Amino acid sequence: MISRENAYKLLNQHIQNPNMIKHCIASEAVLSAIATKLGQNTEEWGLAGLLHDIDVEITNGDPYKHGPYAAGMLAGLLSPEAVDAIVMHNEMATGKERTTVFQHALAAGETITGLIMATAMVYPDKKLASVKTKSITKRMKERAFAASVKRENILECELIGIPIDEFAEMALISMQGISDELGF
Repeated sequence: MISRENAYKLLNQHIQNPNMIKHCIASEAVLSAIATKLGQNTEEWGLAGLLHDIDVEITNGDPYKHGPYAAGMLAGLLSPEAVDAIVMHNEMATGKERTTVFQHALAAGETITGLIMATAMVYPDKKLASVKTKSITKRMKERAFAASVKRENILECELIGIPIDEFAEMALISMQGISDELGF
C-alpha cells in the first residue's frame, strides 16, 4: 500500500484546485474516524478518503468516467477494496448500487465534508471551531442549503450502523482536528 506521504504527493500531481485538495484531506480525516469507529484499517480507509477524487480534474468530473478512471491510476497502490470503494463513491459511473460497508462509508464520509464546510462558511468567523453538530443536522433538512450536497449519500451512514447525529458529530470533530490544514 502506498504511504500517506506518497499518496499526498500523487494527489497534488493530479489536482490543482486547492479547495479540492482540502476536500480530499477532510475526507481522509472523516474516513479515518469512521474506520476507528467500525474497527477497520484507519490507514487504508484514510487513504481511500484522500485519493477518492484523484481523477476529478482529469475526467472533468464526468459522472460516467470519474471513479473508474481513478481505479486504473490506483491499482496496486491501494487494496482492491479501497479501489472498489473509490469507484463506487460515484455510483453513476457504474450503474450499480453500493453494497459494502466501505462503499457506504466513503460515499457518506466524503459527502458530509461539503455540508460541514458550507455550514462553517455561514458563521461570522467562518471557522470549523464555531460549528455545532446541531447546525449540521439542521442544515441536512434544508434542501436549498448547499443544494448540490447529496443528503441521501450522507444518510448512508445509517446503513453502516452510525446514526446521523453521531455521524455528523464524528465528522465535525475529525475535521476540527485538522482545521489549520483546511484553513477553516
